Amino acid sequence: MTTIDPSVYRNRIAKAQEALAARGAHALLLGPSADLFYLTGFDAHHSERLNLLIVPTYGDPALVVPSFEVPLLGATKDLFPVHSWVDHENPNTLAAGLIGDVAGKTIAVGNQLWSGFLLRLQAQLPGATWIEGDPVLRDLRMHKEAIEVEFLAEAARLTDQAWERFIKSGPISGLTELQALQRLIDISTEEGLHDVHGICGSGPNSASPHHGGGDRVIQEGDAVVFDWGGIVQGYRSDVTRTVYVGRPTDEYRKVYEIVKQANEATLQAVKPGVPLQELDRTARKLITDAGYGDAFLHRVGHGLGLEVHEEPYLVEGNELPLAPGMVFSDEPGIYLEGRFGVRIEDTVVCTEDGGERLNHATRDLKVMD
Repeated sequence: MTTIDPSVYRNRIAKAQEALAARGAHALLLGPSADLFYLTGFDAHHSERLNLLIVPTYGDPALVVPSFEVPLLGATKDLFPVHSWVDHENPNTLAAGLIGDVAGKTIAVGNQLWSGFLLRLQAQLPGATWIEGDPVLRDLRMHKEAIEVEFLAEAARLTDQAWERFIKSGPISGLTELQALQRLIDISTEEGLHDVHGICGSGPNSASPHHGGGDRVIQEGDAVVFDWGGIVQGYRSDVTRTVYVGRPTDEYRKVYEIVKQANEATLQAVKPGVPLQELDRTARKLITDAGYGDAFLHRVGHGLGLEVHEEPYLVEGNELPLAPGMVFSDEPGIYLEGRFGVRIEDTVVCTEDGGERLNHATRDLKVMD
């Protein structure tokens, strides 16, 4: 598969510096996070040891990293200077020296830099004004480049293949939610996805949108919601499908069809320039008109990329216009407390011509034994 050329990272850093300048900021500080990976390709892990990317508004970035983690940098070490430290040294003093005098200046900080690290840096850098760093990269990360869409499409394709295998893999009645979920995770991993994660809710648990899965045994008469995904080149899939065990009731068939129609209506509403809140309104009106408005418990979608949930959010009040390159979930749902729930979720990319699904696994009502 295609990999990201170092020039892409350099271009992203240059654009981040332009965004910093527009905000009158002196520098951007990032710890291990999707933002750090986006700018450098370095998948640093959270620990008590400081990893810190310093992006000045002008000049070359610098990376502070524990010395024994330098081999993990790969090609990232060729992008800009790397400053390593050993365990008996104070990395905050090293970082503060690289950042320089900040009295009267503004420092933007990534939202995923641990508060402990931030407090220590603030003690070393008196006189600065500190602001949230997410807005610096928000527009960049929301508007996906072609290579990012390629990775997301591949993650979606592999997830689709896993689902088509799963629904033919044998009975789930008699399995616990966690056992059924593990089967789906195993199949997804076999298809080539990494770090596969998911949730499974059966029967009354399917009416809880974020029920993670437990020891409840799946049985005839259950609706079962599977929400899962994995990673390709750092980019994630996120899909939900709902099945029924045994013969579906008339009400389940009705609810399933309403959710399916809402999923399709949301897709058809995707056009450049349309405010994001209109997608939520489209699904919500259809579900409300069908008599289930109070049972649609969440927004209709969220951005997807290096994180499962990221900008943009498809929710009432978000008037940001859709633009080509935005990638997000389309996931209406109806949840009848104590009885059952139905959710259908696909990944959608906004193009010049409208919405394009990246997921193509069947959305037809499926019955499993």
